[in-house]
Amino acid sequence: MENIASAPIEFDDFMKVDMRVGTVTKCEPNPKAKKPAYILTIDFGPLGIKTSSAQLTRNYTPESLVGKQIIAVVNFPVKRIAGIASEVLVLGAYSAEKDVVLLQPTLPVENGSRIG
Repeated sequence: MENIASAPIEFDDFMKVDMRVGTVTKCEPNPKAKKPAYILTIDFGPLGIKTSSAQLTRNYTPESLVGKQIIAVVNFPVKRIAGIASEVLVLGAYSAEKDVVLLQPTLPVENGSRIG
């Protein structure tokens, strides 16, 4: 990843990205993934239950993810990844030394809470 900021965008462009808080209710390894990944089941409250494929295996075990609140983009088109319908993009910071580190609220909030 480059450490160069992207070109500026308008606030309205930012508001098109629908980021929400959800709680991981189930996590299991994805045996079909080329790179190690988990299949996450995430409760987004009024938005329902969504699935995602996430490459989080370096820093997280399935047990450590269940019950954890995460932040995800919920308005991308569904993408087939390693045999599953990935409905949301779980957000994390990428570190060359630490791989992916999840973004999450510092205090519990209601599932489905909007980021912005």
